[in-house]
Amino acid sequence: MHHMSLSRRVFVIANYSFLITLSLLCLLPLVQVLAISFSSSPAASAGLVKLLPVDFSFDSYQYILQKKEFISSFSITLQRVALGYTVNIILALLCAYPLSREVKDFRMRTYYAWFFVFTILFGGGLIPSYIAVSETGLLDTIWALIIPGAVTVFNVILLLNFFRGLPKEIEESAFMDGAGHLTVLIRMYVPMSMPVIATISLFTLVGHWNSWFDGLIYMNFPEKYPLSTYLQLMVINSNPMKLDINNLNGMLQISERTTRAAQIFLGALPILIVYPFLQKYFVKGIVLGSVKG
Repeated sequence: MHHMSLSRRVFVIANYSFLITLSLLCLLPLVQVLAISFSSSPAASAGLVKLLPVDFSFDSYQYILQKKEFISSFSITLQRVALGYTVNIILALLCAYPLSREVKDFRMRTYYAWFFVFTILFGGGLIPSYIAVSETGLLDTIWALIIPGAVTVFNVILLLNFFRGLPKEIEESAFMDGAGHLTVLIRMYVPMSMPVIATISLFTLVGHWNSWFDGLIYMNFPEKYPLSTYLQLMVINSNPMKLDINNLNGMLQISERTTRAAQIFLGALPILIVYPFLQKYFVKGIVLGSVKG
């Protein structure tokens, strides 16, 4: 930094200070939730837990992992993420590839593109969406959480802009060798598009994992709630813990606050594990997919 001008050094120091402070503001609440989940009931209830556990204990996690509601909602979310991710990525690829063609190759390209853009600007609303899901018989099924959002237009736009930036000579040589459009897409475009695919994969995984409102309106039975819906109701519920007279000693070791913290942390843990592996593609994928080369 000694080669920089004074104003440049001030800017760099201020910029790093701001980003570090912002990172801490995002990280510290999660650290406190983790500390509360590993603390004893008296310490958490008395507000003694800050950033480190007090009277370290696994009792809250043992209690949660024995709850059928939590395990059921967790398994439903895993199923939703697996199916939803597969459907979203496949449909995004199948939509983006033809839309990336030139008008001379796909005459209706512009009309279809504007049709997709229109859905970003205007929506039918909650009631028409619920009626559509209800009349198609999707209520109380896993597909009610997947099909309404099966095509994410933002992901399609990122992919089609990336596809349009790829060298045309590559696909032309493939066509000369007898390859079809599906072969070009699967064997050429997809391998070359891994940065942007990783980016939209992150969006898709986080979106399905954190979505709670659709589970609340499309599922009529609590045992069919996904994890985020279950956690949302658990957080706003004033007394989510039921008294178990057969396990009074165990109930004395945990509290409403510690169990909530443990469930929230377990709900966020899978995304925290996956995110670092996809984060390195994030900036590259956004830049390459948003600007035509």
